[in-house]
Amino acid sequence: MIKHLQLGDTAFQRFRRLRTLIDEGKIQFGGNKKLKIYGTLKCSSGKRMKTENRVFFKSAEEAINEGYRPCGHCMREEYLR
Repeated sequence: MIKHLQLGDTAFQRFRRLRTLIDEGKIQFGGNKKLKIYGTLKCSSGKRMKTENRVFFKSAEEAINEGYRPCGHCMREEYLR
């Protein structure tokens, strides 16, 4: 799990580092650490969360192992299971 605020000191540094990790395939899912929910990086619900609550995962398995549950909006089938 990677916390958003650990990616750099400024918003620009965090953006560049995040983009690099996504391009390298090291980040595939985002999550909300307060709500313990994870979802796709394109989820509109995830894009609205506060930066300090945002975390990232390489896989759904990693998120589940950390105690997160799927998003009911962007991962409907997984959420219903």
